[in-house]
Amino acid sequence: MSLPNSDTIVALATPEGVGAIAIIRLSGSDAIRICNSFFKAKDLTKQASHTIHFGGIYDEKQLVDEVLVSLFKAPSSYTKENVVEISCHGSPFIIQKIIQLAIKHGARVANPGEFTLRAFLNGQLDLAQAEAVADLIASNSKASHLVALQQLRGGISNELKVLRDQLIQFASLLELELDFSEEDVEFADRTQLQNLIYDLKTSITKLIQSFEVGNAMKNGIPVVIVGKPNVGKSTLLNALLKEERAIVSDIPGTTRDTIEDQISLHGVLFRFIDTAGIRETEDKVEAIGVQRTLDKIKQSAIVVYLFDPNETTSSELKTKINEIRPNIGENALLIVANKSDIYKLDIANSYPSDIISISAKNNENLEAFTNELLHTAKLDKLSNNEVVISNIRHLEALQNTVSALNATLALMTDQTSGELLAFEIKRALYHLGLITGEVSTDDLLESIFTRFCIGK
Repeated sequence: MSLPNSDTIVALATPEGVGAIAIIRLSGSDAIRICNSFFKAKDLTKQASHTIHFGGIYDEKQLVDEVLVSLFKAPSSYTKENVVEISCHGSPFIIQKIIQLAIKHGARVANPGEFTLRAFLNGQLDLAQAEAVADLIASNSKASHLVALQQLRGGISNELKVLRDQLIQFASLLELELDFSEEDVEFADRTQLQNLIYDLKTSITKLIQSFEVGNAMKNGIPVVIVGKPNVGKSTLLNALLKEERAIVSDIPGTTRDTIEDQISLHGVLFRFIDTAGIRETEDKVEAIGVQRTLDKIKQSAIVVYLFDPNETTSSELKTKINEIRPNIGENALLIVANKSDIYKLDIANSYPSDIISISAKNNENLEAFTNELLHTAKLDKLSNNEVVISNIRHLEALQNTVSALNATLALMTDQTSGELLAFEIKRALYHLGLITGEVSTDDLLESIFTRFCIGK
């Protein structure tokens, strides 16, 4: 990716296709002048920032469309450059004609993400906030929206700035020591530095641990539904989705592969996975499905074990749970008794008290089940406004920062020279800087901004 220069860019900022309204965006020092070249009503170069003007777009003397033009003068704009947004009718012909006029008068077509890239390079956003813009556009649930909004407002950036500033102070003192190495002086108090590193590790480790929650909020919490054949797993999936997504049959082994779909429950996105029933089978295809079930258990955040009390005693249930427990690991486990509409026994007295009783067929007690899912997901971090990370790039940078801090502590234990300490602290600062963009490369910027749409 070639970094933007002082030229003016143009792109469609709304989705392609026919619609009532489309917005065409220009950004750059000549944005207002270029638009003024084909906009007839008033002289845009003499108008104030943050104003909207009605007029016509003309190709020489031919009217193309009647539009609204919004002006945002530098530095009070998204990119900190002059920005013009043309609201026109959503005809593909009109859109293309206006973009062609902009190009004719000196603009060029924007690269993917170039508007946000310019906002970053001009200091309007840091790199973490810029990435949050893409996450905000892609958010498809209340939880993913809150995570993206938190990052856009500088959630992780503000937290990392405090940590980085403290580390920079000690790094500068160590550099000062190196300048006076012949005089054997010590400006950086080693005990204070050690305490600072412990505090930094605690804060960064907390952020690293938040990734599981943040990633789940962003991409959806994987929930796998498992159990013996014919206990109602597909019926439960259909009931949650409110559609016939999975085939339901009285014949055991109907589901032979995993079936996945997403649903938002109270603003939180869950990815439900219906699986083949777990049982010994000589059917090669069904056996593959059972193995895939066990694989999905390992990949999920929550495991729902569904059973039929009419077919499973309390001791049999305990045996089955113990059999799948090694595959669950640290994942949460919910045990759900299905078919409450045809129970022949008292669930409360026959099974452990934490079992949830439902009828997937009749939609009975599904609200209690979904409430328990939300509670099990442990999404209280957002409600407490605690900073969480949801970006794998940020996670890797934080893990590398901890590695550098651990190396610093090891060097301090060995009473190594300040030169090596300074090197490891610089390494920690480098990885922290990668998150917010204090440190960046062309390759890094390309990998981030080429994922954006053209008009953003």
